[in-house]
Amino acid sequence: MIGAGDAAGRGSTRVARAVLSVPDTAQREDLAGFVGRAVRLDPAVVVRLRARPGERDAVEAFAPTPFDALVTRSAPGTLEPADVTLVGSDLLAALAVAVGESVEPGTSVDERWRGPLPPLRPDARWQVVGEVPTTALDGLAEKGVAAARAGDPGGRPSAALLDQIVLTVTDDASGLEVRVPMRCVFALSGMGFVGPGAGGDDVVRVSTDGGWLRLDARGGAVVRRRRAQLPLL
Repeated sequence: MIGAGDAAGRGSTRVARAVLSVPDTAQREDLAGFVGRAVRLDPAVVVRLRARPGERDAVEAFAPTPFDALVTRSAPGTLEPADVTLVGSDLLAALAVAVGESVEPGTSVDERWRGPLPPLRPDARWQVVGEVPTTALDGLAEKGVAAARAGDPGGRPSAALLDQIVLTVTDDASGLEVRVPMRCVFALSGMGFVGPGAGGDDVVRVSTDGGWLRLDARGGAVVRRRRAQLPLL
């Protein structure tokens, strides 16, 4: 599933060890919390870190979820090399015991990353389509869990349920429309971005860059490739 351009850009040079520097203690703890939630969803998860192009002091973390949607969070800091995949539990342990701003989060496992990321282009821009209360998304997640339990004794959601479009957000001014499947709502809930402790008065910002949809909450974001290209005509 790795795109040809992605593999070509990452396969020729390997750096055995990575160095991540997040100077702010609170930001480092928040990043550790994000990684910890991803590890709870999947103990074998890998986390891909990359420095934002054109922004030397910002690092993005991406992790896959069991719902075929990526979760991401950024933190002010630096990364060497600029794009590296790490074992999630190793990264979590390194962040948990860090006594300074720099950590060595283990050996790179770039070959284990399976899938594309949103564009690395410096000019890539997310266009906000609308905002949805976290309480509304939490309600959708609860209905999804109930539907999964009704269809499977173990509560495993079916592919049909995961692909069900449960929310459509439209910006009348631009004509942009984003259709959100249940798998993205489950990813939001599974990471604790909505639900108890997420902030009942908060909203989730819905945006798109054309090829991807993005749901931004207080604790992080969910991103996923879209099947249809908009704006609407």
